[in-house]
Amino acid sequence: MILVLLGTQNNSFHRLLEEIEKNVENGNINEEVIIQAGYTKFEPKTKKQQIKVLSTIPKVELDKLIEKANFVISHGGVGSMVTANQKGKKVIAVPRYKKYHEHVNDHQVETIEIFARKGYVIPVKNVEDLSQALNKLQEFEPTIYKKDEDSNIIDIIEKFIGE
Repeated sequence: MILVLLGTQNNSFHRLLEEIEKNVENGNINEEVIIQAGYTKFEPKTKKQQIKVLSTIPKVELDKLIEKANFVISHGGVGSMVTANQKGKKVIAVPRYKKYHEHVNDHQVETIEIFARKGYVIPVKNVEDLSQALNKLQEFEPTIYKKDEDSNIIDIIEKFIGE
């Protein structure tokens, strides 16, 4: 099972879900896909019945789904990426962009770049590159985030978001 986390940002991230559906249709994704969509309203068009869209998922259930997932595809939200990474999951991270009205600024691009340099995630700058990231999963061994070592990263990101 693949878990997709879009967080609780009140803007749509339709582009990512359309790309995931495209990868289901072309057979690049063959597993069940569970999507925590937040405010993104998405109705799969695929005839394949492997995509399940939920707006929100209670934390206890979300933790269970992360544990069960083979890997996670996440927006660039720190909480989503860190939670999945700390549970030992491989994370493909895709940023929301201001130019598409998916967020108020482009801090997720910078966040993902930092997390990728540290080895926490596989970055995807453009949703069209999702299939390439899926191909990297086999060899990718994530570095597990440790708060004591990298707490300044979170501080920097939170400061940036606040500006």
